Amino acid sequence: MRAVVIQAGGELLIEERPDPQVSPSQVLVGVESSGLNGADQLQRRGFYPAPAGVVADIPGLEIAGSILAIGGQVSDVRVGDRVMAVVAGGGQASQICVEAAELLRVPDQLSWVEAGGFPEAFTTAHDALVTQAHIAAGARVYISGGAGGVGTAAIQIANAFGCEVVASVRNEDLRPQVAELGATVIDPADIGEHGPYDVVLELIGASDLEAVLPHLNPFARVVVIGVGGGAKAEINLLGIMSSRAIITGSTLRARSASEKAEVALRVREDLLEFLAKGKLRVPVAASYPLDEVEAAYARFAAGAKFGKVVLLKA
Repeated sequence: MRAVVIQAGGELLIEERPDPQVSPSQVLVGVESSGLNGADQLQRRGFYPAPAGVVADIPGLEIAGSILAIGGQVSDVRVGDRVMAVVAGGGQASQICVEAAELLRVPDQLSWVEAGGFPEAFTTAHDALVTQAHIAAGARVYISGGAGGVGTAAIQIANAFGCEVVASVRNEDLRPQVAELGATVIDPADIGEHGPYDVVLELIGASDLEAVLPHLNPFARVVVIGVGGGAKAEINLLGIMSSRAIITGSTLRARSASEKAEVALRVREDLLEFLAKGKLRVPVAASYPLDEVEAAYARFAAGAKFGKVVLLKA
């Protein structure tokens, strides 16, 4: 198979690697597309190594493609089925083995480029908002960094659950597109004017977290899943005590197989029907063939994008 391989110093090259061998509980997927994520950038720089047992030098945390082979214990999918999944690494390759319990079916009308950008962003947003923060109809939800992949997913999920959504976007040019997803779009400097909030999805990190904490409703839930704006924040504990807020965090990559299967089940139950009916969409800022992986990473790092950057099968 062909794969993106991280070299010493962070250079990315396309190399030939042995085809993966499917285990009894897995399927072999011929990858058509793979979305880029902040974790890929961190791994490239040596700051986010793959978990034990996962290929260490091939990045990629989400894939979409067709099933090429099926393990002996798998019975609910067939060769040729269109599927997508969050993976622990190795997604930026032409083939990958995936646990069958973690698969999501790709709706017929969804393109490969859209499917490649769905799993990580929407699973991450769903887990944070629904499982961790327990959003419910009528809740006022604040989402920082609303123009990115997880941000655009989170806005749509919160809307689907009947929430009022406020999203911050630094780039003025992107605000109209984000607003079309169903959010009141604000400058990050105006967080206080649009609160208080019942739920906060923190995608930026320390600087944004410090700004939003004074503007919480009683019993608010804050879920931190991004730290690009800093990993260390100064928190007024008296304010947390007064609001009785809960601050937590979430990642997917290092969870056990059973935990990941449960997360995938919840996404299947809550989101795939919305996706099939066109009530959720996957904004894609840019797509690149696998051979142009350096350009894809550069576009991701440049920021100022609405939605996902996706690698496509060469």
